[in-house]
Amino acid sequence: MSAAKSSAMPEVDRIAANKAAIAARQARAALKAQLRDGVLSPEDALTLSTDPSSAAHTLRVTDFLLCLPAVGVAKMPRILEQLEISDKKRLGGLGVHQRKRLEQYLRSRLATKGTKKDARPRLTVLAGPTAVGKGTVATYIREHYPEIALSVSATTRAPRPGEVEGKHYYFVTDAEFDRMIAEGELLEYATVHNAYRYGTPRGPIEESSRRGRPVLLEIDLQGARQVRDAMPDARLVFLAPPSWDELVSRLVGRGTESAEEQERRLTTAKVELASQNEFDHVVINDTVERAAESVVHLMKQL
Repeated sequence: MSAAKSSAMPEVDRIAANKAAIAARQARAALKAQLRDGVLSPEDALTLSTDPSSAAHTLRVTDFLLCLPAVGVAKMPRILEQLEISDKKRLGGLGVHQRKRLEQYLRSRLATKGTKKDARPRLTVLAGPTAVGKGTVATYIREHYPEIALSVSATTRAPRPGEVEGKHYYFVTDAEFDRMIAEGELLEYATVHNAYRYGTPRGPIEESSRRGRPVLLEIDLQGARQVRDAMPDARLVFLAPPSWDELVSRLVGRGTESAEEQERRLTTAKVELASQNEFDHVVINDTVERAAESVVHLMKQL
């Protein structure tokens, strides 16, 4: 008998192996559905994974994370890097330290000990390219969805006529702004036009969350990246135009910039559009009403 023939799997064994593989895939699919629906907690799934006979044992860590409510395709690779876990790892193959880091992540970041009813709303960050209409969508949400709170920035500039403390901005001194940075009270901050500083205070957002009120933060892309690092559980939403031509039309049509400035902004917009894969969700701003409705729908998900 040749070596090839002697090493071939008998037909009956091959059929049995195929059936076993199909059954395993179905078991993992059922497990993922239980995780997504909240029937099975992530902690319990992680405990089950130590049993070689459990579907959780062979579930990839990537699939496990994507079943969790606070994790999307953009956030998942960063979590793996933070936990020092390969994207090829399965739950049953985690080392002692890897498993411990994952358990700590579940406790501290996903608040999985509470129920959905008790869970606090996550901060939603709305960002996108220049002229896409972020401010217009945020204003529409403020006017039509009073249950949504809009984040208020802190600034070192003086109030302008009609601006109200705590409604339009928190007006602070340079010394106070420095203190807020030093004590980690700002989720993000930047200097605008080499003059005044602006930042997003963490305290009011956390207070609104404790009261069960969702908060929307409308900000530029650089600020969104800072918030992501400071508050990993924040939901990042990218507001995109229906098309490139529509974005050009909106920018040129508003007539607030010179031709040179328009060209500079469009060049920047091309780079900004390429960053949408960093976000958890993408909303197309075809109409302000529909875009606002989509953002609010996302915000009401835990």
